Amino acid sequence: MRILVTNCNTTEAMTKEIEAGARAAASPGTEILARTPLWGPESAEGWLDSFLSAAAVLDLLNGLDEPFDALVMAGFGEHGREGARELLDVPVVDITEAAAHLACLLGRRYGVVTTLDRTCGLIEDSLHAAGVAQNCVGVLGAGLGVLELTDERRTESALLTAGRRARDAGAEVLVLGCAGMTGLDRRISAMLDIPVIDGVAAAVRLAESLVALNLKTSRAGSYARPLPKTRLWPRI
Repeated sequence: MRILVTNCNTTEAMTKEIEAGARAAASPGTEILARTPLWGPESAEGWLDSFLSAAAVLDLLNGLDEPFDALVMAGFGEHGREGARELLDVPVVDITEAAAHLACLLGRRYGVVTTLDRTCGLIEDSLHAAGVAQNCVGVLGAGLGVLELTDERRTESALLTAGRRARDAGAEVLVLGCAGMTGLDRRISAMLDIPVIDGVAAAVRLAESLVALNLKTSRAGSYARPLPKTRLWPRI
């Protein structure tokens, strides 16, 4: 089984971190292919970044000629998953949606801890579109930008502070709301004494399940194949 994992930004170092997290979560025999968009924002932190990221990832997917069995989109709250489901004939799993669905299996209410406050609206809308917003007590910013997550000690401290706020608000499960937080779930869980979900790991495991069950995106309606027409894709 081959799972393609796409970073939502152009920062290659983050792609490598996501790739490592995906491989750690994958079952034996699952091959992880990690790819970075050729253009777009260096980090996705707002609506403009999100829409640019979506177009860049779709452009990347449209130009790929290597086979894979499922796609994991490693951008928390970023746009593009619906377009990818129209474009591809394999299951498409978005880390936001995957993490939230698993959180709903572990507790009645969950909270999301993300990077900056400006990204909270994006994530709230993504959870609403996925049908799991009603179980979320809130999306809380940790006060760190995506590119600041490389400072592990500072990131851990910020996540703990925001995580406690989510727990105090009624969250029984915590979701890490950025692909750049991959690998911190177990440590934060032990410190807060509640389940903590890493979206990349959740998405990889769900993607494996869909492939194993031979399930693919429905073409009956919403995710029908794109209409035939001229589409001019940017090339660099």
